[in-house]
Amino acid sequence: MTGLDLYTRTARRASATVIEAYSTSFGLASRLLPPVMRGDIASVYALVRVADEIVDGPGAESGLDTRSCREVLDALEREVERAVATGFSADLVVHAFAETARRVGITADQTAPFFAAMRRDLEPVAFRDERELRSYVYGSAEVVGLMCVRCFLGGRRLPDAQARRVDRGARALGSAFQVVNFLRDIGADADGLGRAYLPGVDPAHPTEEAVGRVLDRLEGELRIARDTVPLLPREARPAVLAAHGLFAALARRIRATPADELPRRRISVPSAEKAAIVARAALGASVARATSAREARLEPAR
Repeated sequence: MTGLDLYTRTARRASATVIEAYSTSFGLASRLLPPVMRGDIASVYALVRVADEIVDGPGAESGLDTRSCREVLDALEREVERAVATGFSADLVVHAFAETARRVGITADQTAPFFAAMRRDLEPVAFRDERELRSYVYGSAEVVGLMCVRCFLGGRRLPDAQARRVDRGARALGSAFQVVNFLRDIGADADGLGRAYLPGVDPAHPTEEAVGRVLDRLEGELRIARDTVPLLPREARPAVLAAHGLFAALARRIRATPADELPRRRISVPSAEKAAIVARAALGASVARATSAREARLEPAR
């Protein structure tokens, strides 16, 4: 093992620590991935989380003003670009991301829109129309879905038609995850961060009709994403199904909650239900593998 190998391994462990600390849902789902793929997803998640934390509170809590937070975020983006170009960063999270990005094909086509969306969060947000919302969601979430697909493929290329379908599913799932979070955090985003992401939804007094429209679209995106899971590499499907199931369960709980309670309650899926969803995804994958192996044994030789 070279010194760089040891450094990269340490960097990937640092990224794994970030996902374990910050995300119960993604952490649970990612455990269904094989080790290298799981490490790649952790590397993406860790970078996204660090950028998010710069704009979502810890920066300000440490005494940084908006201008200073912007400078830190800009410096992080420059360091990511440099590390992806050179293969090294003194920042462990950036190094782990860059190693993954270089190997699986994540480029500035994904990272640049992401950082642009993070910069948007440095100012108060009050999106007036669907165009503003969709532009933000593309950068903050859909491109993260595209990064994850590249991790699943591990640098392999799909036929063009299949690649377009897979990317559409990844974008739909990323969007659905983001919008679920907007609804779940609607009160905290408005009161604590000065953000109103959802046009037509009053964050202080959301109506059943307005919330229902958001959920209808969100559930449509979940269906698109679910339909494209069979196009993913077999070893990635259980984790994606688990993540899909966790956020679908959260959407169902939000729909079952009176709209006027959403600003005052942060809806969540109980731990036992989360564990059951992940277990079903893992079991389904095991059954599928066993069936495939049995059919292979029974297929007559040619």
